[in-house]
Amino acid sequence: MDQELRERIERSAEKHALFNALKHDSEADLGAIMGPLMGENPDFREFGDQIPGIIGPIVAAVNDLDRAERRDRLAEIAPEGVEELEREPAEDDHDLPPLPGAEDVAEVRLRCAPNPNGPWHIGHARMGAVIGKYADRYDGWMLCRFDDTDPATKRPSLQAYDQILDDLAYLGFKPDEVLRASDRLELYYEHARDVIELGGAYTCSCPAGEFSERKSAGEACPHRDRPIDESLAAFDRMVAGEFSAGDRVLRIRTDLEAPNPAERDWVAFRMVDEPHPREDAAADRCWPLLDFQSAIDDHHTQITHIIRGKDLQDSVARQGYLYEYLGWEYPTVLHWGRISVDEYEFPLSTSTMGERIEAGDLTGWDDPAAPTLQSLKRRGIRGAAVTDALAELGVSESDVELSMSSIYARNRERIDPIADRYFLVRDGTRLPLVGDVPATAEPPKHPTDEERGNRTIPVGDAVRIEPGDLPAHGERVWLKGLGCVRAMREALELTGDSIEVVRDGDVPVIHWVPAGGAIPVTIRMPTGDSTGLAEPSFAEVDVDDVVQFERVGFARVDSHARDESIVYFAHN
Repeated sequence: MDQELRERIERSAEKHALFNALKHDSEADLGAIMGPLMGENPDFREFGDQIPGIIGPIVAAVNDLDRAERRDRLAEIAPEGVEELEREPAEDDHDLPPLPGAEDVAEVRLRCAPNPNGPWHIGHARMGAVIGKYADRYDGWMLCRFDDTDPATKRPSLQAYDQILDDLAYLGFKPDEVLRASDRLELYYEHARDVIELGGAYTCSCPAGEFSERKSAGEACPHRDRPIDESLAAFDRMVAGEFSAGDRVLRIRTDLEAPNPAERDWVAFRMVDEPHPREDAAADRCWPLLDFQSAIDDHHTQITHIIRGKDLQDSVARQGYLYEYLGWEYPTVLHWGRISVDEYEFPLSTSTMGERIEAGDLTGWDDPAAPTLQSLKRRGIRGAAVTDALAELGVSESDVELSMSSIYARNRERIDPIADRYFLVRDGTRLPLVGDVPATAEPPKHPTDEERGNRTIPVGDAVRIEPGDLPAHGERVWLKGLGCVRAMREALELTGDSIEVVRDGDVPVIHWVPAGGAIPVTIRMPTGDSTGLAEPSFAEVDVDDVVQFERVGFARVDSHARDESIVYFAHN
């Protein structure tokens, strides 16, 4: 990274840190500013692993200022930031804006409505994070409703029901109630009959293409005015499974002149030949489409606020007809834009990932290259870091990009204070030690927590260091926890110099491992496996613990075996 780019990063970070601190009337949060910093400066993203270290001192300096000093400094370097603060009233201490109408209801009631066709990727997690945060904020009620009424095109996975609940728990939330739409068909049938009797629905046997042409022209289907008793009888035959896919549908009667053709006499029920994978629902063939099913469920579970993607904006108009027929009040609705993530080479798509797993390109849903919550969890990334980063994106209808560096920064704040340090050398070069070599070295377990004590590393007669750290002949390096050595022709000689040579800036500090007794480690990374040797005491680290391999990065311990330990890389 050149100096000019570094200075740009520092200037932009200072602006965002000042704005963040003033907006929330608190100390600036490093994790919270990573998202806007990367979003405003796309060219910073390739340096995402270095940026937290660069901007950390900037954030600390901002936090040393009082409010007046912060405001004066922001006015000096970014006066538009002060203007923005003046236009917007100060917010309370929440990542998300207030829910409209939340104060007008006795209880805020929200729902996550996942399709259980696989575990959650990061895009799905936005639903759980935002709805869970709002439920906590308002001491509200949260439902997890599995919208599993499409056994064909969005076929449920039997494992996904539990996987998604595990994903919600990983994010930090437990729903107050869990429902499966496939258990509720009789309720949907009952309301379908009610709407038919009210003159609001009719059965139709038009071929799909023929009806589409009529709909586009604003023309009525020939079945639209059929007698109510005929539609009721035909619907009962649908429920009994007497038709095949494409033979009959139930349509909601709407305005044929509605400006948006998607509103016109939309399909509420259709026939599906493929059995549902759940045994309890396998015999059913008449299934509601999402707009009908979710409208009924939202009313019966007393949902006050619906938060969903803008791709479902047409649902408000379609469901509005249904609510009007039944005399119900529609919930408050918020729509948000699409989300993309900057670090992954393929789209956020459950079906795409399933195909890659089937093809062997991914080892499973928790492959480190997969943009899934299972993957992040296995890498040692805390769910709270994911939740906070996603909530920071808000609920705007604008499309947004999540920078993984924002998640990493928030995770680093959580794990850095608790992760013990260890040495790990990749592609190590073996060099003998000569001179007054101690039997053991004792570097600290954590650089800022003396109470944890030191690790004990048996030194032996040789060490391994990374090729990039090899000193030229006659130069010195400091082997951390061991001492100063000088490069001889084919060895390293202990010099006896004190730590002052490091403090004076004359000698770089490097990590190392003993040549004998080091632990072979495979590091599972998003970019592929890497290997190395860790200091002997690493074998004693518990599985699931997160450690920091010094000058390498954070990793979660996945397994230990006699000949190899496996870790999953989290981030730098």
